[in-house]
Amino acid sequence: MKFTAYEASGIQPLVASSPLMGWMYSFLSVRDFSRGLGIVEVTIALLIALRPWLPLASAAGSAGAILMFLTTISFLFSAPGWEPTLGGFPALSASVGQFLIKDVVLLGAAVWTCGEAYAASMKVNQDENV
Repeated sequence: MKFTAYEASGIQPLVASSPLMGWMYSFLSVRDFSRGLGIVEVTIALLIALRPWLPLASAAGSAGAILMFLTTISFLFSAPGWEPTLGGFPALSASVGQFLIKDVVLLGAAVWTCGEAYAASMKVNQDENV
């Protein structure tokens, strides 16, 4: 989706309001940033998929996913779209909130796959040294 104009414009408000990422729009267009992010995401996915053959590369891909999801989760603190609720506690609008909160689960999965792939790479190293 990051290679489509629809997705690029959809993430633009989140990226632009982020102190971690907003500066990138000073030298990249909205579409170029989105395409670059898409390339990073596909690269991370391919690295994670290498687990059966190159577990250390897979662990590196999972570590990249952890960084990516932490960055995305940081948008919760800078995202436009906060709305007051009945009790006065602020809440993100449904579309933005759902988009961001799914990354909490994906962060957990990335931590798990990182640990599993790293442990597998250590086992491969031990087996090679025997």
